[in-house]
Amino acid sequence: MAKHARPEARIFSVDTRFQTMARRPGGVLREKAIELAQAKIDEIQPEFDGWLERELQDLAKLIAKAAAGKAEQNWITAANFRSRQLRDIGATMRCELLSFVADSLCDLFDSIAAGAECNMDSVVCHVDALMLSRQETYRHLQPEQVPELIKGLRLVAKRASL
Repeated sequence: MAKHARPEARIFSVDTRFQTMARRPGGVLREKAIELAQAKIDEIQPEFDGWLERELQDLAKLIAKAAAGKAEQNWITAANFRSRQLRDIGATMRCELLSFVADSLCDLFDSIAAGAECNMDSVVCHVDALMLSRQETYRHLQPEQVPELIKGLRLVAKRASL
């Protein structure tokens, strides 16, 4: 037996502001909150479609300039920012495939920013996949419903990050 046995660690829970607010009387039931959130998403859907189109076109232009050797100084930072917006808002708007592709592109940009070689073919491949995933046929698919695309993107991202 050890001479200087350490006392057991005390575990205590922290009551966050969110937890406190969630337990207050008079709050909205979970089901009602989900219903209200879905109604809000449905309300902003038309605006989202226009935003998505503009965002993808701006990203495509940024990437095209970089592929042509005419990139602005911080193009990777700007492209990564746009990709993160597409990922986050795409997930909120239930465009899971778009969100998955944008997340993979974010990983690719993170690798480049960390010093990996910038393979523009890999970046262009991801942008093409984003353009595909915005189309009505693919828009509401889950990534596992297009396994060939996902496998290909993972392979491209893996090779680009080496």
